[in-house]
Amino acid sequence: MKERSNFRKYVKEYRWSNIFAMIRNGRSEPLICDEDFTGKLVVITGATSGIGYHTARKYASRGANLLCINRNPEKSQALQREIEDEFDVSCDYRIADLSILSDIFRVSYELSQLGKPIDVLIHNAGIYLTEREITADSLEKVFVVHYLSSFIMNFILREKLSAQLKARIIMVGSEAHRFAAWGLRLDDLNWERRRYSGLKSYGSAKMAQLLSMIVFREKFQNTGVTINTMHPGAVKTETGQENGPIYKWFKRDFLDRTLKSPEISAEALYYLGVSSEMESVSGKFFNLTTEEEPAPPAMDRDAALELWKTTMLLAGLER
Repeated sequence: MKERSNFRKYVKEYRWSNIFAMIRNGRSEPLICDEDFTGKLVVITGATSGIGYHTARKYASRGANLLCINRNPEKSQALQREIEDEFDVSCDYRIADLSILSDIFRVSYELSQLGKPIDVLIHNAGIYLTEREITADSLEKVFVVHYLSSFIMNFILREKLSAQLKARIIMVGSEAHRFAAWGLRLDDLNWERRRYSGLKSYGSAKMAQLLSMIVFREKFQNTGVTINTMHPGAVKTETGQENGPIYKWFKRDFLDRTLKSPEISAEALYYLGVSSEMESVSGKFFNLTTEEEPAPPAMDRDAALELWKTTMLLAGLER
């Protein structure tokens, strides 16, 4: 019944021009930022591979210090050595599994206590599952990693970032939010009443990201803090390695051969995080560095407020 209601609500708002723009923008290259970022602090989640790794190197190459939030201690140590030896900047790290609420809260509070400003916060950590997984907190894993972790971190860091008078938050989103064509099912976030689909669960989590951006933008208004979401382009990453051998074979031998290097995503994330052209831009969705209009359900403020209330309860943040 809910899906029928949402269909009637959104169907007339869809425009073919937005789909054509998405296809056209998918062939574009990102704008390049030549501005320096020496001495600034950038926090990146999921920085040991793929988009996060290349983004860390990009920012470090322009003088930024890094604080990376990763799952793997050995890979984090290797990244730290590589970055510090090659670029002569600081590359600290914290270990956290962003599918576990206690880890998300711990690292978020650690960031909130830093004695220095966070200039750019990049939510990059991601996961793609072909089979439904429920975490120890009884939550669907893709939803937690892509959406709930960024929500909790943004919420806990609100006071710190606002007090700085200047900061940029960038969430690595996806055009896949369009797979949640009729919006979120807040009554079934764990996919217990519907058949699980990797694309649909991923799209729903990315839809939730965009909806949260609506409210966070309002809460950060007039503070100097901006928040935007970026589709990283069709690039090759290690996302999906948690899945079975058939998916891994398909990804390695077919899908990956059609994809670009994640270096283009790093260029876009640097532009969005540093460029003076982005100084006061907030609440926008970008395909790399080209602004796009997201799917209609992602622009529904009423749905965003409903999701906000639900998320506060799920995360135990209600106050």
